[in-house]
Amino acid sequence: MEKIIRVNMSDLSVKTDKVPKQYQGLGGRALTSTIVASEVPPTCDPLGPDNKLVIASGLLNNTPAPNAGRLSVGCKSPLTGGIKEANAGGVVGTKFGRMGIAAVVVEGKPKKDGYYKLILTKDDARLEPADDLKGLGNYDTVAKLTAVHGEKTGYVSIGQAGEMLLTGSSIAVTDRENRPTRHAGRGGVGAVMGSKGLKAVVVDDTGGAFPKPVDPEGFKKASKKLLDALKTHSVTSEGLPTYGTNILANIINEAGGYPTRNFSEGRFEGVEKISGETQHDVILERGGEIKHGCMPGCVIQCSRIYHDKKGEYLTKGPEYETIWANGANCGIDDLDAIAQIDRLCDDYGLDTIEWGATVGVAMEAGVKKFGDAKGAIELIKEVPKGTELGKTLGNGAAATGKKYNVTRVPVVKNQALPAYDPRPIMGIGVTYATSTMGADHTAGYAIAPNIMKVGGEVNPLVPEGQVETSRNLQIATAAVDSAGLCLFIAFAILDIPSGFEGVYEMLNAQYGLNLTADDVGALGMQVLKTEREFNEKAGFTKEDDRLPAYFLAEKLSPHDKIFEVKDEELDTVFNF
Repeated sequence: MEKIIRVNMSDLSVKTDKVPKQYQGLGGRALTSTIVASEVPPTCDPLGPDNKLVIASGLLNNTPAPNAGRLSVGCKSPLTGGIKEANAGGVVGTKFGRMGIAAVVVEGKPKKDGYYKLILTKDDARLEPADDLKGLGNYDTVAKLTAVHGEKTGYVSIGQAGEMLLTGSSIAVTDRENRPTRHAGRGGVGAVMGSKGLKAVVVDDTGGAFPKPVDPEGFKKASKKLLDALKTHSVTSEGLPTYGTNILANIINEAGGYPTRNFSEGRFEGVEKISGETQHDVILERGGEIKHGCMPGCVIQCSRIYHDKKGEYLTKGPEYETIWANGANCGIDDLDAIAQIDRLCDDYGLDTIEWGATVGVAMEAGVKKFGDAKGAIELIKEVPKGTELGKTLGNGAAATGKKYNVTRVPVVKNQALPAYDPRPIMGIGVTYATSTMGADHTAGYAIAPNIMKVGGEVNPLVPEGQVETSRNLQIATAAVDSAGLCLFIAFAILDIPSGFEGVYEMLNAQYGLNLTADDVGALGMQVLKTEREFNEKAGFTKEDDRLPAYFLAEKLSPHDKIFEVKDEELDTVFNF
């Protein structure tokens, strides 16, 4: 990756620079977090001119590596107040790789009201007015852009939630069918893009091409190592392709860690109706797709294409987290209603996890009743209207809990907990509490050893071993996020050593490096240190690395467990 494109919204200038020395050798999350930590004042207003939105390509996005192509988005989060990296699949990460773009850095704010689109081609980068896109959802935005720029172009956009600067807003990236279904979802990154007056990024890689590896034969061999691991491991070769991420619904429900009705119970009586197995059958009956890659080069194929009762396209997936958040967490067992909510979240530009957690809090407050699918759809339709209710909910679970004086609000650093209760799955609780990103399962996926027995086996019901488990996974994840690889390769590389070797050997062959397994760990540690230092300068203390108090006081059925990892143990997670 040889260039960084800098976009100054204050004077509407765009310039292309070579990657400066301090950022060379970095990609994805390592690059976004390093740029944010170096260039953004930690105490700045996240929606002010001093914050920067960084959109970065992973280190392997400029290669045909299997399951590479993730796009990282970084900034100071308006939701957490700390550093943020959210990443997405879709086609743009690979297009950045073909165009030699390491990152796009957007700074400043326009002097006048209005929206712009950033147009990137192989040899040009420019801003153009985009007021014709104002107020449109992501689906209509992409349709209008496609009419001008074509079907084979990639698009990054925000919906109404991002325009309204709502802190639960996401950034959409188009998939291989040119639909805005892949989202950098967490932390309110859409609000930062909206604050810059940037409605969309148009990415046309015509004439671009992957550069030749320094060692082409070595790259082939290394790539095959990872590919063979992905095709061999039961999770990546069978479970995920057949049932998608939602294969976890029955598994986590059985484990007693499937958060139900705003984290008040650990099992949902309606789980079978919204399970991966049922979803699989419904998709096939209606002519959808059960094996679908969200980005070029995907060999796992865990995404889905979901049709409505008429057999017409409705949405992608939905994924496990989305189905849980807007299903069990709200007491809803209607798969079609959840799919409709997913479609609307993608269209308005809302993080599906934050949104579902928020509705769960609102239901606890009595705004709607648990189980009211129609009411849940009514709530999300308030967002584009700009009503007070819509804005409150669009700002996330913490804001909604404060508005309605709800005491049981499942957030860490203001960000909503995902689809695993930390009381009977304590390893994920350590990750939630200590992640630099706020509550985030992807930051250190302890479900793998706690529940799936992948990468070892750690009893989820006891505190012993959980800190080390989360620490190691957070380090590994930071490195994977930097390479631009899908996190799901972790299932294979944790259990099959040759798969892990393939990752750093691809980097060596592509760039002429001599990385070892230890170097991969060192990169992950450096990323986490950079992020921690930024958060500390922003005002975070060890008291922010804690779960809400009720997780330590209220026992969760059926195991009657509380979260038992002590504060002093949590404070040792980053002792490396």
